[in-house]
Amino acid sequence: MLHNHVSYGVTCSEEIETMVETVYDGDTVIAIIIYRDHYVAENTIEFISPNDFALQLGYMNRPTGYKVIPHIHNPVHRHTIGTQEALLVKQGVIEIDFYSFEREYIESKVLSAGDMVLLAGAGHGITVLEPALIVEVKNGPYIQDADKGRFEGKKD
Repeated sequence: MLHNHVSYGVTCSEEIETMVETVYDGDTVIAIIIYRDHYVAENTIEFISPNDFALQLGYMNRPTGYKVIPHIHNPVHRHTIGTQEALLVKQGVIEIDFYSFEREYIESKVLSAGDMVLLAGAGHGITVLEPALIVEVKNGPYIQDADKGRFEGKKD
C-alpha cells in the first residue's frame, strides 16, 4: 500500500509524535525535517514530501525478504523551477538557519547523526557544530554561475 503523508498542515503535537517537522515561509513549505527517531509501520512506505515537489522524499520500513519488483524509471519530461536538496547527517551535528524568500531569518534547527532535511525552497545556511559527514542529493543539472544567490545571513 502506498501511503502519502504530507507533513504540512499537521499540528505541533502530531509533528512531535511522528518526528517530522515542517518549516514555513508564510504558508509555503520551505523545509521538512525527518529526525532519526521517526518511525513508520512495518511494510509501509510514507512519502513525506508533497507530490508536486521536485524531490520526492519517502521513508520505508520493509521486513526481511521484502522484494521490490524490478523496474525502470521511464524518461518522463518534467519542468521544475529552482533547486530542492536533501541532506542526510551521517555523523556530527549541524545547525541550519532558515531564511524567507526575501532573505529574512526565520529560525534555526539543530540536526544530528541520522537526521535528514529536505530543503524545498527559500534560503538556508549551515554551521557545523561538531565535525560532520553529510550526504547531499539535489535536482540537477548544477549550473555554477546561476544556481546560488548568496547573501548576508543572521549575525551571531
